[in-house]
Amino acid sequence: GQEKLSCNPRKENGSHVVLCELGNPMKAGAQITVDMELSVSGLEDMGDAITFQLQLRSKNSPSSTNTSVTVTVPVEAQAVMELRGNSLPATMVLPMRWHKVEGSRRLEDHGIKVEHVYQVHNKGPSTVSGITLHLTIPSQLGGHILLYLLELGTEGGMSCTNPPGLNAEQV
Repeated sequence: GQEKLSCNPRKENGSHVVLCELGNPMKAGAQITVDMELSVSGLEDMGDAITFQLQLRSKNSPSSTNTSVTVTVPVEAQAVMELRGNSLPATMVLPMRWHKVEGSRRLEDHGIKVEHVYQVHNKGPSTVSGITLHLTIPSQLGGHILLYLLELGTEGGMSCTNPPGLNAEQV
C-alpha cells in the first residue's frame, strides 16, 4: 500500500539533511519504492544543476550496504516577462513639414512633445536578472527628422545606453 512518509529537515555537518523514516520494523529482504518531491528555494545562483546525496541507513546494525548515491537534477529557471508600453499622447498627427526655429533651445520650437513609457514586468515564477531590452525608435523619415530624441530615463535600478544622436542640439 501507499503511505505518506514522515520527513524532518535538519542540519548535519554544515549540510541540509532531510531524514525520512521508512518504517520499523521491516522484514528481512523487504523491497520498498519511494517517490520524493522536494521543494528547494534559492536556486537562482545554483547554475544549471543541483546535486543530492541519497543514503539508506538502518538503525539496527551497521552494514557495508549503507553507501550513498549521488543524484543530479537539472535546474531551469522559468520566468514570464511582459513588456508594456504607452505613448503620451496616445495618438499624434505630425505635420508634413515642421519648421523649427534655428538656434532656439525651447522644446516647442523643435516639435510636438511625445513621451513613450515602457515597463518590463516579471510575472514569475522565478526571479530574473541581467535583462536586456533593445528598443529601436525611428528618428528620421525620408532624410527629415521625424522624432527628435530628447532624453532617456529609467527607474528601479535599471541602466540604459544612450543611442547616438540623443539630444544632438542640446535642447
